[in-house]
Amino acid sequence: MTDPSKQAASPAATPARQSDAGKASSDTIVIDLYQKQEKIYAREVKGGYQRLRKLSVWLLLGLFYLLPWIQINGQQLVLFDLPARRFHVFGLTFWPQDFILLTGLLVLAALSLFFFTALAGRLWCGFACPQTVWTEVFMWLEEFAEGPAHKRRKLDQRKWDAEKLRRKGFKHALWLLFALWTGFTFVGFFTPIGDLGQRLLRFELGGWESFWILFYSLATWGNAGFLREQVCKYMCPYARFQSAMFDSDTLIVSYDPTRGEPRGSRSRELSHAEVQAQGKGDCIDCTLCVQVCPTGIDIRDGLQYECITCAACIDVCDQVMERMNYPLGLIRFTTQNAVDQKPSRVLRPRIFLYGAMLTLVAALWVYGVSSRPPILLDVMRDRNALYRELADGGVENSYTLRISNRTSVAREFQISAVGMAELSIAGEQTIRLQPGEVGSLPITLRVDEVQRGGRQDIEFVVQASDDASVSSRAESRFFVPVR
Repeated sequence: MTDPSKQAASPAATPARQSDAGKASSDTIVIDLYQKQEKIYAREVKGGYQRLRKLSVWLLLGLFYLLPWIQINGQQLVLFDLPARRFHVFGLTFWPQDFILLTGLLVLAALSLFFFTALAGRLWCGFACPQTVWTEVFMWLEEFAEGPAHKRRKLDQRKWDAEKLRRKGFKHALWLLFALWTGFTFVGFFTPIGDLGQRLLRFELGGWESFWILFYSLATWGNAGFLREQVCKYMCPYARFQSAMFDSDTLIVSYDPTRGEPRGSRSRELSHAEVQAQGKGDCIDCTLCVQVCPTGIDIRDGLQYECITCAACIDVCDQVMERMNYPLGLIRFTTQNAVDQKPSRVLRPRIFLYGAMLTLVAALWVYGVSSRPPILLDVMRDRNALYRELADGGVENSYTLRISNRTSVAREFQISAVGMAELSIAGEQTIRLQPGEVGSLPITLRVDEVQRGGRQDIEFVVQASDDASVSSRAESRFFVPVR
């Protein structure tokens, strides 16, 4: 039989156990795998590297927004005319047949990336990447509309009122205007921008042109205005595979822990020697290097893939060191070997190898562009018969010439053939082609008196009627019966 006293005690014990379980549950730390991204309020900083970044931004934006408006001999300086299948770049005209040159440009870009990354890390990301350049402009506009970092933080934390609505509205109006200008300019690289602007003012833009202007405007507004560092950290593949091009002798933005640690605050009245005597490092733990970082990292934790090598932390740390009368360079461009006090070589075999390959490919590309023939000529023989014997004793061979006019003007071309005595062309001997047009012309060659049989070497010559220097040659064969 069950003891009644135990039965009475058991109900009282149950709430206690439940209470303990609830207490344990309340102490459990819950980690949200989809935590909201905290907005970064990067402080403005001035210094040598930031002046270089601003110069780079102005230079690259100037090229982007001005190049479509510059013309040479009535032709837009840079125009990728997709419907006409021709590309005008700095006075040069490229056609689909020049695909090998485009491939060469891509190889040049890849080798440049390898070279500069192995030499000095993510210089492209910090100084020339379009995401960085447009983000800088959007941050300047944001500061103009909302004020410096601490004011922007307070504005975001306050409740919506007339002042907040006015400042936010003004900022987004500036962003959208700049984004629309960017989208219009981008489309202007593919459609003559003068004509595009006139049709825009008359509200006569086509559907596709309107779509791409709005698409790139929205992409600029979203990437540079909202995503910002998230594009560099999560969307850009370069941040993930950059380590394959880094080694211990690559120049990177580095914090010197042997000099800076242990960090901590101290009186400015103390000299550098007195601080060192107290066992403190040069880092005063002001966290300004974190406050100016556009990706929100702490460079004192070591090299991180989020670092875009903008060098803002170098400029602000040097300013602090200068105010404290400490040596500059607590954060600096250096190598990991140098930080670890090991021998370091910036100019090493990898750099020379990449440099040699880059120079070679660049030289080959320049040679390929400068030696491009103005006419492409292909000769195809008639596959049905090697030759035809005529009743009067003559012999004919049939060919098809494919001629590509790679010049920028319409031209008439004369066709001739050399290599055999009494070689003549039966039928049409001229063809007129528009710029970039590829034409086919059937050609029949005739020899009235055959001197010897077998295969004879001949050469077709195509020459522009208005310019003898615009010509091309192609070898072929003329067959006659063996008697």
